Amino acid sequence: MGDSMMEVKDESLGRRHPAKMFRSILGKRDIAVILITIILLSSALGYIYFFGEVRVKHGLVGIVRIEGPILTSSTAEEYVNLINEAIENDSIKAVVLLIDSPGGYADLIEEIYLDLLVLSKKKPLVAMATMALSGGYYIAVAAKYIIVHPTSYIGNIGVIGIEPPILIPSEMILETGAYKVTGFSRLLFPFNLSRALDNFVSAVMKGREGRLKLSQTELRRGKIYLGVEAVKNGLADGIGSLQNATSIAAEMAGLTSYRVVDVTLQRGQRSTSNTTSSLFRSEWSWKDLTIEKIRSLHPVPSIYYLYLPPTAFTGNFSGVKEGKPIMPPSNGTVIVDMSHGNKISWLNLNVLASELVKKGVNLRFITEWADLKEALPNATCLIIASPTSFYSSEEVDQIGRFVEAGGLLLLFYDPAYEYIDISRLFAPINSLASRFGLLYASGYLYDEKRNFGMYRNIYITDFKNDSLTWNLKSIVMFTATHIYSKNNGLAWTSPDTFSSTAEKTGRYAVIASTKIGSGRVIAFGDLTFLSEPYCYVEDNYKLIVNLANLILSVKAANLTLEGKEKPAIGKPNLPVGTEKNYSEWVDGQKHLVRWSKISKYKVKVERLNQTSIYFFDNKGGLYGLETSRGSIIYKPPIPAPPFPLTVGKSWNYRSIYIVMINVTNEEYNGSIRGSRIVEDLVYVLAGNNKSYFSAKIRAEDVESLIMDGKNITVVSSGFIWISSEVGVVKQEVNMKYYVDGRFIREVSKRLLLLSISKGKS
Repeated sequence: MGDSMMEVKDESLGRRHPAKMFRSILGKRDIAVILITIILLSSALGYIYFFGEVRVKHGLVGIVRIEGPILTSSTAEEYVNLINEAIENDSIKAVVLLIDSPGGYADLIEEIYLDLLVLSKKKPLVAMATMALSGGYYIAVAAKYIIVHPTSYIGNIGVIGIEPPILIPSEMILETGAYKVTGFSRLLFPFNLSRALDNFVSAVMKGREGRLKLSQTELRRGKIYLGVEAVKNGLADGIGSLQNATSIAAEMAGLTSYRVVDVTLQRGQRSTSNTTSSLFRSEWSWKDLTIEKIRSLHPVPSIYYLYLPPTAFTGNFSGVKEGKPIMPPSNGTVIVDMSHGNKISWLNLNVLASELVKKGVNLRFITEWADLKEALPNATCLIIASPTSFYSSEEVDQIGRFVEAGGLLLLFYDPAYEYIDISRLFAPINSLASRFGLLYASGYLYDEKRNFGMYRNIYITDFKNDSLTWNLKSIVMFTATHIYSKNNGLAWTSPDTFSSTAEKTGRYAVIASTKIGSGRVIAFGDLTFLSEPYCYVEDNYKLIVNLANLILSVKAANLTLEGKEKPAIGKPNLPVGTEKNYSEWVDGQKHLVRWSKISKYKVKVERLNQTSIYFFDNKGGLYGLETSRGSIIYKPPIPAPPFPLTVGKSWNYRSIYIVMINVTNEEYNGSIRGSRIVEDLVYVLAGNNKSYFSAKIRAEDVESLIMDGKNITVVSSGFIWISSEVGVVKQEVNMKYYVDGRFIREVSKRLLLLSISKGKS
C-alpha cells in the first residue's frame, strides 16, 4: 500500500490525529464506497464510519481560567463554582484549564484538584499552562493532557510550611492540652510537611502515569522546568497554544463541530458579587508576596503548595528563633557576645545554660563591646553566634589574645535566614573565624536519601575521637552549613550529602576545632540543635553535655594587663637568611608577599609583579631601594623605630629623596615627612594562628613628588604592629593620591604575617 500506510503526526504536539490517519489508510475507492453508504443510510442510522457507529457531535469547549495565587477561601470558592458549572452544563462537552498560577494554600489547592478529578471523569479535561508552579502544577495533573509554551514555567513540586509557635502560657487564658494552641509539635512538623509532599508527588505520579520520566527523588527537589524541558521529562505532553488545547479537548470529546466559551468570563459577567470581581483583579500580586504576607492570611502552623519569588524569603521574619536576650547578667565565667547584632537568645542556649548551672556556672550576655573587653580577661569561655556586623581588627586581636592565653572560643553559625543578614555577601562571623584558620561556607547542606523529616535535617554519624564527640553515635543538624579548615574537622556528613551552593555531594565537616596557643576554638555549622525540642533528637543532648564539660575544664585565661607594667617591645632579632611570607590585600585583592633578609643590610621583598631590594644603614635606617623600574635614595635615611618601644613613645622624621627611572634615565625630586606613636601593647593574631605581643603604632606620612611639572601628593594613615619576635606582624594603611591638590583616588592596603623561618645567627 506504500505511503498510504504511513502515520501522520502533529509534530508540535507529539500526537496522531485520528482523522488524518484514517484518510491515509483508506484508498480513494474505499472512501467513495463509504460516502455512498452514508448517503443511503443517513436518514435511518445517522452517520456511519468504517466498522463502527459514531454520532457526529456538536457542543461547547469551555475554558476555565486559574490565575494568580490561591490564598483565600473566597478565591478557591469561585474556582470550585466554575468547575461545578462546567460539570453541570450539558452543552459543555470538554474543558480546557488555562493555568497561570504559582499555587497557594495547601487545603485550597487540594480542594480544587479533587473537584477537577470529578470533572475529568465526566468530561475530557486538557490543561494549557503558561505558568504552573507548585500548587499550580498540582491542579494541572488532574487533566488528562497538558500543553505548555516552550518557555512556560512548570514544576516546583514541593511544600512550604510555617512551623507552629512556642506557647507562652497565660494564667488568665487556659488551654486544655499541650498542643491545643500550637496545633502541631514543632519537632514533628517537618514530618507533617513530608506527608503533604507525599500527597503532592502521589498526585503527580498518578496523573502522569506512563509518561513521567523523572524519579520521585528528582520530583521532590522542587525544580522549575521550562516548557520544552517539561515535555522532555514527561511533566507535560506537548508544545502548543490555547487553540491546540481546545482542538485536542474537542477531539477527545468526539466533537466534529464546536464553539469555545470562556466559562470564567461568562460567570464574571453574570455575577455582581465583590468576590467575583476580586477574582479578576486579585489583591495579591504574586511578585509582591512575602512570608509575612502569607502568614497574615492563615494562622500558623500553615502549609502551602506555593512557589514564592526568592525575594519573599529576605524580609524580616518574626519567628521564634529571633529575639533579645532576657537572661540577666551574672558573675559567671562564660560570656555570650551580643555586641555585634548577634541573632541568638536565651532560648537557644537555655539547655546548655542549665547544664552549666548544675555545676555552678552561669552564662552572661553582654551587649556592649567595651563591657565584654573588660570582662574577657577573667572568663573561661566566649560564645559568639550569628553576628550580623563585622569584627574589627582590634576586636579580633583581643579575642585572639584571649584564646592564646588558654580561653575557649565557641563559634556558632546557622545559614537559616532567621540568623543571617542576607544583604551581606560575606558572613560577618568569617571576619573572626578566618583569623583562626576556619571559614564558614555559604549555602546549606541537605540529604535526600536519609534525613529527619525533611531534606535539610541531616544526620551526622562520622566523628573524630575527641572529648567533644565522646560517646556520640548520631546527631541531627537542622539547616546546617559546613566549615572549611586544614584537617581540623571533628564531625562530618555522609558522602551523599549535597551542598546547596556547590550542587554536588561530599563529606562535609559540620564541626571543626583548632588549637591556638594554650586555648581552643570550636566552630559549629548549626545553632538550632542546641535548643528544645531539637536537642533531644538522637545524641544531640549528649553533645551539649560534652560541650558543658569541656567548658568546665577550662581555667580562666586571666589576660588582663591593666594595673601591671607592660613589657617593652625590643628590637627584632632577624638573622641573615630569615624568610617571611605575608598575605597582602590591595583594595580587597589578595596577593602573596615574600620577605627575605639576604645580607646584614639588605632585604628583598617579592610581590606579584615586582621585586624590590631595600638598603639599610648600620642603625637600621632605610636609605634606598631598587627595583627593575628604577631606584630611590633617601637623604637622610628614614629612621628605624627607637627600640625599646613603650606606650606613648613617639618620633618624627623628614627626608628628601631622588627617584631615578631606568627607562628614561630621568631623575625626580621628592620629600617625605612622617610621625609615629605607640598607642598600645597588644597581642596580635597572625595568619599562622600564633599571637605575637606587639607594639601598635599609629603611622602618618605625607609624601610629595614633582614630576613633569605636576605636584603629586600621597597622604597615608594607618597602623603598624611590630613584635620583638618577628618584626612587622600586621599593617593597615589607607593612601590618598592628589595631583596639584586635586583628589584622584584612594587605595587600601593590608598586610598580615603568614609564616616565618629564621636564619642562623
